Amino acid sequence: MHDLSTRSVLVTGASSGIGEATAHAFAEEGAAVALAARRESRLDTLADELTDAHGVSTATLPTDIREQEQVQRMVDEAVDAFGSLDVVVNNAGLGRGSDVESLSTDQYRQMMATNTDGSFFTTRAAIPHLTESAGNLVFVGSFAGQYPRPFNPVYAATKWWLRGFAHSVAAELGESGVGVSVINPSEVRTEFGSEDGEPFEERFEAGEVTEPDEIADAIVFAAAQDRSTVQELDLYRRDKFSGF
Repeated sequence: MHDLSTRSVLVTGASSGIGEATAHAFAEEGAAVALAARRESRLDTLADELTDAHGVSTATLPTDIREQEQVQRMVDEAVDAFGSLDVVVNNAGLGRGSDVESLSTDQYRQMMATNTDGSFFTTRAAIPHLTESAGNLVFVGSFAGQYPRPFNPVYAATKWWLRGFAHSVAAELGESGVGVSVINPSEVRTEFGSEDGEPFEERFEAGEVTEPDEIADAIVFAAAQDRSTVQELDLYRRDKFSGF
């Protein structure tokens, strides 16, 4: 296992939910953490919290991961801030709409651009640095990317793409010593939800579904692996398959 207190980490979608919890979990281990998302004020607040609580180095990197130039700058600035890049967490993602018939073209393009293009741009920019550090690349997948899903097939398809991409990148980079992991949650109590739907943090009571810190712990566990690699970790609420 890597000593994470010597590692530098980049987390996308860090301003809330799983990303925010992941930043806290890495900081608790002593890692330097670069925080990327579109909401700069949320990143600044989080950076202050991590520094105050754990005394770690942080970098705030306002980024729209749908824009490849911004993603390249994000990675470059993370490396400049810490001198290297050891862990990248592809966490940023969103859900829009529901059924295919009523899904607007704009909603479709938003999901594709964020969930697939953003992960591709981030991975492409990070590969040279992770190869140099023999680092770890972690993707936040989903239960929706493993089983046929009647609700929002397009969102599900982006997560199927993400898993396929991640495992194929693992095959490409394995001989370079880069570990690639996929973490698959079912419902997590965050502000995530469809554009017009109720956020999961309001829809579910505490204890009903997975909490963000549970997913963050799984991400940290995967990112700490040295030599061997966590290929995939599934974290579902315990009644997920009841009546499935």
